[in-house]
Amino acid sequence: MRLMNIASPLTASLVTGSFVLVLGLTACGNETKTPKPVKAQATANKIVKNDKFTYANYDKVRMTHLSLNLDVNFDEKVLDGTATIDFKVIDPTAFTLQLDTKDLTIRSVQGMSADGQWSALSYNLNDEDELLGTMLAIPFSKGMNKVRIDYRTSPTAEGLQWLSPAQTAGKKHPYLFSQAQALNARTMTPVQDTPAVRITYDATLRVPDGLLPLMSAEQGEKDENGEYHFKMPQPIPSYLLAIAVGDIKFKAINDTIGVYAEQYILDAAAEEFSETPLMEEANTKLYGPYRWGRYDLIVLPPSFPFGGMENPRLSFMTPTLIAGDKSLTNVVAHELAHSWSGNLVTNSSWRDAWLNEGVTSYVENRVMEDLYGEERAVMEQYLALEDLKRDLANAKRPELTHLKLPVDMDSPDDAFTQVTYVKGQFFLIFLEERFGRAAFDPFLKKYFNHFAFQSITTEDFIKYLHDELHVKNPDALTREELDAWIYGPGIPDTAKDPKSSAFAKVDAARTAWLGGGSAGDTSAWSTHEWLHFLNNMPESLTLAQLKKLDDDFKLNGHQNAEIAFAWYMQAIKGNYSNVDAELEKFLMNVGRGKFIYRLYGALASLNDEAREWAKGVYAKARPGYHPIAQRRIDAIFAKYNE
Repeated sequence: MRLMNIASPLTASLVTGSFVLVLGLTACGNETKTPKPVKAQATANKIVKNDKFTYANYDKVRMTHLSLNLDVNFDEKVLDGTATIDFKVIDPTAFTLQLDTKDLTIRSVQGMSADGQWSALSYNLNDEDELLGTMLAIPFSKGMNKVRIDYRTSPTAEGLQWLSPAQTAGKKHPYLFSQAQALNARTMTPVQDTPAVRITYDATLRVPDGLLPLMSAEQGEKDENGEYHFKMPQPIPSYLLAIAVGDIKFKAINDTIGVYAEQYILDAAAEEFSETPLMEEANTKLYGPYRWGRYDLIVLPPSFPFGGMENPRLSFMTPTLIAGDKSLTNVVAHELAHSWSGNLVTNSSWRDAWLNEGVTSYVENRVMEDLYGEERAVMEQYLALEDLKRDLANAKRPELTHLKLPVDMDSPDDAFTQVTYVKGQFFLIFLEERFGRAAFDPFLKKYFNHFAFQSITTEDFIKYLHDELHVKNPDALTREELDAWIYGPGIPDTAKDPKSSAFAKVDAARTAWLGGGSAGDTSAWSTHEWLHFLNNMPESLTLAQLKKLDDDFKLNGHQNAEIAFAWYMQAIKGNYSNVDAELEKFLMNVGRGKFIYRLYGALASLNDEAREWAKGVYAKARPGYHPIAQRRIDAIFAKYNE
């Protein structure tokens, strides 16, 4: 039976606006066990809560605006001041505003009455949980729609990293940066910390002399009182709140795009990211206008634990992208693509994270193809698929390999695997192949416009796919095929098998080298070709082969972080200790989780000697890692202490 034919019960459920999974997609197994409603959008003026990782009662009382007034206190490593919250009442019988907090000290709460007067309010801190933090419950009276909370953060807040001057390149000034995704906005401010709730915000910051504050907002100038003012007029989910403060300089790329960084890397970053305007043009051509004003990037200190973070107007970037040849700028394309998929149209809970990351990975790849050609796009698809296969092999349970993640997942961390990114990307590639680009491109452009500044579910996407595309092409795909992608495990049989002619030549070069011959001329190889060459070496490389690999290709201490990482993973597998000195330098100077989690994991699992060596390196490196990275690596070693 074809999916969504007019006579099918599934189509009937979609046409009447009922929930897709009620009739048509329950066959997946995962959804039939869902114990509570999962719809997050308003239907018949009713909003149903679907995010288990928040205390917020956003189905009854919903935040609309946040106004921050904060001192950035480097001496005590805290943000200190007030958060003023505007809210609207959804359920007229509700008289309590529930907010998420974690490691916040709440000093007082006030409410504004209908006549504009502030008065003290009682409040309760309830339900403390290691993952979720603590609920801040604020009873309010009828007609009240604004509260002001006097608070300060904790020096150990997971969403904030405070670097001493010695931990920066300039060595003269301290540095602060945030990472709110997925649940860490609540460590920065009281908030309804769920992607289902979108808010506008403004902020006033006071920082030490000589330091520049930046936020995911319109950047404000310093006023006569020494304060900086910021404004975000577009509604965003809380995980996109962001702050950076440091000895930061700026260099323009064009009139609307530029780079912030410490001085040592500013020129190199501006050159590396110089093609960002072309990426914006490609996105706009494919998917509609950029709606956020400026698009700037900031290169953070090396301890930033991610490749990039799509904070609107100010994408955060790792310095490991500065390779000198623009070979790693697909990460820039990814974060920019979030300006459409994720920031503009947002998953309403982390169960639907593929709507953010999978769609973005697809858009990123389309932009790379548009700018650099099909061969590069296919190489990146191939490498991504290899990463997905690795994550599938290591999945804790089959349900975590579904695009629609299970209701009982332990943490939002479970959503940030290659399943969400790459399986989501290949699902859209599948749809593109079935419907054709001539139909699928306009569909996706219309999708971004239709759901702009909204948070949606997987089922909202499926309904829109049916209404706007499938009814016009009823034979393009079957119900069983869609189920396999959304609610089934692993990689469906209908997934694209990307074939790269460049990689075929690399395979031949590897075979020749392993046979004792020469790999030929590798001087023009791209980063992608080197990764394919290294990642597909046999498991049983001898110490002599590893030494020859290093001697022939000068891999030890390679300046390209991706190539260096691939080499170190091979060296660890072969217990090749000649890399120890350079590997230690890498672990001491790179905080990007993509690299260090797997390196520490490989060392810890190799043998007792390697594990003890890794523990020694980690003991020295740990103070410079982000709290998120510290937690992840602590857990790696904790497994061996049980």
